[in-house]
Order: sequence, then structure tokens, then C-alpha cells
Amino acid sequence: MSVLSVRIRQRREELGMSQEELAARMGYRSKSSITKIEKGINDIPQNKLEDFAAALETTTAWLLGLEAEAVPVPAGFEPLPRMTQVPLVGSIACGTPITAEQNIERYIGVPADWHADFALTCHGDSMSPTIRDGDIVCIRLQPEVEQGEIAAVRIGEEATLKHFHRQGDTVMLLADNAAVCPPMIYAGPQLAEIQIEGKAVGLCRSL
Repeated sequence: MSVLSVRIRQRREELGMSQEELAARMGYRSKSSITKIEKGINDIPQNKLEDFAAALETTTAWLLGLEAEAVPVPAGFEPLPRMTQVPLVGSIACGTPITAEQNIERYIGVPADWHADFALTCHGDSMSPTIRDGDIVCIRLQPEVEQGEIAAVRIGEEATLKHFHRQGDTVMLLADNAAVCPPMIYAGPQLAEIQIEGKAVGLCRSL
């Protein structure tokens, strides 16, 4: 068993962190990955070493056995939040639930405190500068949203992110950038075309 495996387990236990918690911080789907690493069965890729150090609130040098004592995160820095995984949804098949297997591109790690159920990649500039092209927006599943909240609204086989407004029997979906996307207005039989999937609860900014 390597020094790295031993020190990962040692530091995790010093922090009172479970294998499940460390797996979530690292974006792994289950604790089995951490179990195998701590037993020395699986190696850690070089590009994951810094992520482990951050998740365990120490340094890569300590994890590698180059320092005698675990070095805490310096004052003024916050440890990584507890993470969880949600499906990143791509194209949406008509008539299927938004998180159905055929809609999922991959799983991504996001802060657990967001209580997100899935994520969408934003395409276009209609919600700029709030949400830019390429940003990933995390959504909490719910059938209703408050006036003005950013909602993921399903229209046929597509999902759009817009500010949701309802006035009587009329629904308006408003973009932040009206020059790119004018107000989308639905009334009467047209209301059957739209379905609220949930509200935006977090944003992963594209670089």
C-alpha cells in the first residue's frame, strides 16, 4: 500500500469525513472508488492529486509524504463544498421525462446545497449577461415557479431558460437580452405547448 493511499485515509478520518462525503467532493458516483484508492487497488491520476488535496484540506506534498504534518487550508480560503452529482441533459426526447436515460449526456459534480436535480448547457445569448453561452445551469425539479424566476421551460423537444411570468391565462417567457429574443407569449390553447421543468438554482460559469 502506498504512502498516498495511507495518507488519504488518515486525513479523511482526521476530518471526520466518510468515504461517501469524500467521493461526493471528488465527483465520484459512489464510495467504492475511494475504498479502492485507500486500499491501494486503484492509482490516482496525476491530474486528480490536487483535487484530493483540496477536498482533504491539505497539500499535495503532505499527501505524497513529503511533509510531516497535514497543512490546513490557509486562513481566508474556504474548503470545497460538499458535492453531489446530477445528470447533464442534452437533447430532450419528446414525451419522455427530462432526466430519462436517453436525454443524459453525462453526470457532473455540483454543490449539494443547491439541491439540484439536473443541469442544462445554455446555448445562445438570450439570457446574457446573467447566463452566457456555454454556461451550465443547475435546475431543481418543480412544476411551479415564482413570478420573474428563471425557469427551465420545455417547449416540445427543447428546453429554454427564461424569466417566467404569468398574468391570468397568459404566460410570458422573457429573456434578459430582448434584442436577441423578444418576449415569448403563450395564451389559450398555446399553453398546452409549454411545461415548467423547474427553476434555476445554480450556475457553473464557462471560461
